Amino acid sequence: MNTAVDSTPLFVEGVYKKMEEKLAVIRQRLARPLTYAEKLLYGHLDDAAAAQLEAGVSYIKTRPDRVALQDATAQMAILQYMLAGKDEAAVPVTVHCDHLIQAHKGATEDLKTATIDNKEVYDFLASASRRYGFGCWQPGAGIIHQVVLEQYAFPGLMMLGTDSHTPNAGGLGAFACGVGGADAVDVMVGLPWEVLHPKIIGVKLTGALRGWTAPKDVILRLLAILGCSGGTNRVIEYFGDGTSSISCTGKATICNMGAELGATTSTFPYDERMATYLKAIGRSETADLADRYRHLLVADPEVTAQPEKYYEQIIEINLSELEPHLVGPHSPDLATPVSKMAEHMAKGGWPTNMSTALIGSCTNSSYEDMGRIAAMADQLLAKGARPKVPLFISPGSEQVRATIARDGILQKLEAIGAIILTNACGPCIGQWRRQDIKTGVKNSIVTSYNRNFPKRADGNPETCAFIGSPETAMAYACVAKMDCNPYEEELQAADGSTFTLQVPGQVAEVPAGGFMHDDHGFLAPPRDRSQVEVLVDPASKRLALLSPFAPWDGQDFTGLQLLIKAKGKCTTDHISPAGPWLRFRGHLDNISDNMLTGAVNAFSGAVGTTKDQLTGDIKPVNEVARAYTAAGKKWLVVGDTNYGEGSSREHAAMSPRHMGARAVITRSFARIHETNLKKQGVLPLTFVNEADYARILEDDVLDIRGLTELAPGSRITALLHHGDGSSEEITLRHSLNREQISWFKAGSALNFLRT
Repeated sequence: MNTAVDSTPLFVEGVYKKMEEKLAVIRQRLARPLTYAEKLLYGHLDDAAAAQLEAGVSYIKTRPDRVALQDATAQMAILQYMLAGKDEAAVPVTVHCDHLIQAHKGATEDLKTATIDNKEVYDFLASASRRYGFGCWQPGAGIIHQVVLEQYAFPGLMMLGTDSHTPNAGGLGAFACGVGGADAVDVMVGLPWEVLHPKIIGVKLTGALRGWTAPKDVILRLLAILGCSGGTNRVIEYFGDGTSSISCTGKATICNMGAELGATTSTFPYDERMATYLKAIGRSETADLADRYRHLLVADPEVTAQPEKYYEQIIEINLSELEPHLVGPHSPDLATPVSKMAEHMAKGGWPTNMSTALIGSCTNSSYEDMGRIAAMADQLLAKGARPKVPLFISPGSEQVRATIARDGILQKLEAIGAIILTNACGPCIGQWRRQDIKTGVKNSIVTSYNRNFPKRADGNPETCAFIGSPETAMAYACVAKMDCNPYEEELQAADGSTFTLQVPGQVAEVPAGGFMHDDHGFLAPPRDRSQVEVLVDPASKRLALLSPFAPWDGQDFTGLQLLIKAKGKCTTDHISPAGPWLRFRGHLDNISDNMLTGAVNAFSGAVGTTKDQLTGDIKPVNEVARAYTAAGKKWLVVGDTNYGEGSSREHAAMSPRHMGARAVITRSFARIHETNLKKQGVLPLTFVNEADYARILEDDVLDIRGLTELAPGSRITALLHHGDGSSEEITLRHSLNREQISWFKAGSALNFLRT
């Protein structure tokens, strides 16, 4: 198997034939029509005849078709894979170098700097790819999700990616799921991927987008309806006549931000807009195959006719009535139509001075997105006007960048003063060397990105980030203030006259001349890999080989110190921040110095500090964790609701495990993070009575009882030893199945795999 390039028609048809076989078994078992999401899921079951299929209850084992790794998470995933002792991955694997490039001066200089600064990491990823047969996309080739859409995604695909926005490929009808590296490693070594059978939410789209409303506004509206945890353990399946009015890359935008709902994935049924994209990108044979197997790639007609019988919930969005939205600040579900931004800003008291606009990222960097804002640039150029704030633009891939350069789109954006960044994630994931605003200065930014947690883009907690479509970001850049509807504001022309932005006419969703082809950034593995050495310097501060975690000792946990009780939103950005810490993603001990630096202490309200119960001193959380471990004490963390929301980064689970954590107790978990904790041998527990969160006191020492009888569905008891000498019991639940209990006992899923 050539794991680098297997998205060939032969590979695609092989997937379809397997789906047909498995779905024949499922139809006989269930004797009912199937939604499209069910076809994707059941068509990839490991054992279609025996799998338990109770949504929200059963754990199911599936066989994904491929794995994609982005460079920041690929380091730890590959280090874990190396422990497994395999010679070649069981499925096609690609590595994408997109996260480590800092945005500063512009594409040329920034890429040159990144290549120098990250040389040892890039050498490691390239050498590991050559050794194990992975395809490797080099720095500058593009953002993982855009490259996957161009090169590998197809209707009916099931893939895993070590990035939470992997569902971007749902825009091409894939079942694409973001996971931690350990889940990806399971599939890479030939094991099935196990996941809680998701429930399915149907989102019915009617009408058609019009005016300034963009595909981005669909997901922003859905976030307003469901919130950041409303999609947990659910698949979002879009259906209805309105789906065909949205381009393939527009669909990808919507699916991409389904991660902000906590959804397992999001997907659209196959249609002509997907075929249009596949043909333009040079994959006509895949489009032909999808046409031939269309019956696999859409919901059954009965589902479309009576959707209320087949979806857990149906949400209807009339595209014709949908307004342009912004979400934020600080949470991707705080949604407001731009027509009400004046009231929104006044109510929140957020800074109305807009400092910067940023367009691109994996969410909105398509040819169509660039074309829409170029059409707005045309209007500015015709009037001799420019945006009033700095405008940064990140093309999604070298194919997009080269194509918009060929078609004159890039030149229009540069003519209005836009700074073109590298084809990489950049500010979207904190890789922004910002110099116009000092830390602590209040300001607002508008982006077309997907996340807006405090400090996410620039490390400044006082930056209020709002998310909208590329068009909305561009419009706000032209007015430089947040308390208005920018589409109704009068702009000043060079001659002193005024004008307002007009909705562009028809903008091409794909280039008429097709996309420029790029494979210069692709490193294919050699045929003979036996002598390839994986490059890891033993003295490196950025990379370190892993040692297995210790197995469980078979006893209940006693004397666990409470490290910190986190209050409110505690995302993976709070547990293991990105930004400058990305350079340590391949060195577990060094990156653990960032552990919980963003967590809000429930007792003090301080960020990133806690009380060292051994000395009484207030210190950074990671220092206290190291002190407890040095003293031979294990510890736990208590969290609030939807703990671990956000990125798939497993460092948020691996660092606590490395530093001595044995359990995390919360009101509720985000799906990916809970799985990551299980994989690393940390016990994720939730309060049976959520009010018991308040009973955890700062000086508590806890015993966790019932582990010797740990079984699926069993209850766990926590004995709280308070500082005043009193004690009390609370009841906890876990969601581990039998195999996951085996991971816990072995010390990690990887340990269990190696036994």
